Amino acid sequence: MDPMYLALSLFRRRNYDKCIDVCTSILDKQPLDQAAWYLKMRALTQRVYVDDLESEDIVNDDFLDDNAVASAPRPGTSLRTAATTIPTTAGLESRPRTATGRPISGVVRPGTQSSRPTSNLGRILTSRAGSVQSARAIRLGTAAMLTQKDGPFIQISRLNLAKYAKNKSLNKALFEYLYYHEGDIRNARELAVLATQACEYKDWWWKVQLAKCYVAMNMIRDAEQQIRSAVRQHHNIESFIRLVRVYLRLDQPLSAIEICKSGLEVFPNDVSITTEMARLYEVLGDSKSSVKYYRSIVIEDAMNTEAIASIGMYHFYNNQPELALRYYRRVMAMGAYSAELYNNIGLCCLYSQQLDITLACFQRALDLATDPTIKADVWYNLSFVAISTGDVALAIRCLNLCLSSDSTHASAFNNLAVLHHKTGKGHLAKAYLTSAKEYQPNLPEPQINLDTLQSNFQ
Repeated sequence: MDPMYLALSLFRRRNYDKCIDVCTSILDKQPLDQAAWYLKMRALTQRVYVDDLESEDIVNDDFLDDNAVASAPRPGTSLRTAATTIPTTAGLESRPRTATGRPISGVVRPGTQSSRPTSNLGRILTSRAGSVQSARAIRLGTAAMLTQKDGPFIQISRLNLAKYAKNKSLNKALFEYLYYHEGDIRNARELAVLATQACEYKDWWWKVQLAKCYVAMNMIRDAEQQIRSAVRQHHNIESFIRLVRVYLRLDQPLSAIEICKSGLEVFPNDVSITTEMARLYEVLGDSKSSVKYYRSIVIEDAMNTEAIASIGMYHFYNNQPELALRYYRRVMAMGAYSAELYNNIGLCCLYSQQLDITLACFQRALDLATDPTIKADVWYNLSFVAISTGDVALAIRCLNLCLSSDSTHASAFNNLAVLHHKTGKGHLAKAYLTSAKEYQPNLPEPQINLDTLQSNFQ
């Protein structure tokens, strides 16, 4: 079998490691084979490719950020003050949230933080006529493309970006290689600028890639200009979503919502844009609007685990644990097993009086929990199971195990203080309440309990 045909077949089947090995063997015999070089570069890129649209790490407090944000924004216009300015029901106010401010639904969205291997890039080939080998025309490159054994595949310092930006058959693959595989944002941005100039600013794809580089370099306003220009040229779902993410970085959720609405006018009932709308309203605290969009997502995509889990969370905090349990069981039936999911199912069983399987769900959650923060939340919820059975000693034990996993869990300190106060240990309760207030100043219960405790001592 022709080695090049085998490499192409492996690439189409996403067997990138074997494809790279076959391309390497081809390049060992013919170092100037541009087709094998190009295919190897594509395989290396696809092997480490990540969907950066799913990143939820929005940097709000960056000391290098020169974008001015109002210190006291109007209610409902900032993600930083959404939790305190948007009125919600009593149950929904106390929902636990992720580090980015999004309520925990039981299903974690895929992250995009991935380690990218570091090596050096070399020079791309020029196109020249070559001889015929294995029934195909080999496009030869110059000697600058030669790869050193036990060295980098290509050297970045030897790249003539202005030359290759004009080559439409190589420039996009090279950009993705620089951006995803090498993580070299500056050279990727330079290539995108040169390619945009070479196509006379008529290719929207390059403007979106240039915006990606600007976002990575924290040049948010420049990214906004590039994506808006790309949207005017061509309507694409990715462009709308990236523009939404730009406004989230600028802490302008209302502008992000307007972009989502304009995107839904072009792509009606699109699941990706509708999901962005639901997440925005969820972070802003408008749970009714959020669940409305999540329901429309389920109508379009009945297998969307995020929407189903979010609807289940909404019903749980609206005192409907039996209905929430139906949604979480649906998620589990689709094969989405996680510690958060079993934790939420255990809580639904507890509050719907299905005590026979409550402990089994929490046990499964502890077995699956790898993050200490998640394990601390499971132990914290197990303390409520112990309290519901009247076993105060077991509840204290669970809360201590919670603090052993997360020593800054303010709610656990507060509940420990209440339990110790009931057992007559007032001084220990006061110390726990002080720690809870120190770790989470915005939590109202420690301050209320501390004032009550001090008044009792007086």
